[in-house]
Amino acid sequence: MAKPLMIALDFPTGKRALDFLSAFDQPEKLTVKIGMELFYAEGPSIIERVKALGCDIFLDLKLFDIPNTVKQAMHRLALLGVNYVTVHGLGGSEMIAAAKAGLKEGAEEAGLKEPVLLAVTELTSISDQVLKEEQNVQLPMKDMVLSLAQTARKAGADGVVCSSQELQTLNESMADGFFYLVPGIRLPEDGVQDQKRVASPAFARKNGASAIVVGRPITKNAYVKEAYNRYEEDWLDA
Repeated sequence: MAKPLMIALDFPTGKRALDFLSAFDQPEKLTVKIGMELFYAEGPSIIERVKALGCDIFLDLKLFDIPNTVKQAMHRLALLGVNYVTVHGLGGSEMIAAAKAGLKEGAEEAGLKEPVLLAVTELTSISDQVLKEEQNVQLPMKDMVLSLAQTARKAGADGVVCSSQELQTLNESMADGFFYLVPGIRLPEDGVQDQKRVASPAFARKNGASAIVVGRPITKNAYVKEAYNRYEEDWLDA
């Protein structure tokens, strides 16, 4: 698989998202993330409009429900022709396996390539304190993420979403060929906002990330293309 830098299109409307993408001369070279805010505002039509520009799409809805519900939802999402989708790793092996089955059925029905299934481990906004005191998890963060990743792989997921801080543990403990998507990416000159476990693009790449997601440091920047280029350079030159 390629190692893309994904731009998070965290906008309230499709118009805002498409206006943002118009700043790029070659949008067909971009991979973008469409999350809950934009998808819930616009529905599946936003997928078609972004696909028409040639972008690859990471549809990040983090499905988390009983296995049959997730299977049927993934069947529908596969029909949209997106490239990556997510479930919550905490949903368990049966739910993840059902998600994989739904994607396979939907992709076959549409005659499309099956989307890459990623299981979300612990959000990058979760600290060790929250993990212990609110989720009542006694494992250290790295061990918890590893446990979720191992479960996801056995259930048929193609990879996981994790922070950069767990990459070394995952790469040392998991077999080759698993996909690691890392959000919470910030260059030193950019603020961390509500993220807790962050790192630079170069750090993520050197520690085994397969892809990264960058949002506000690019989308909220007055100089969009320049900001994107800074992050891409740090990512590709690592």
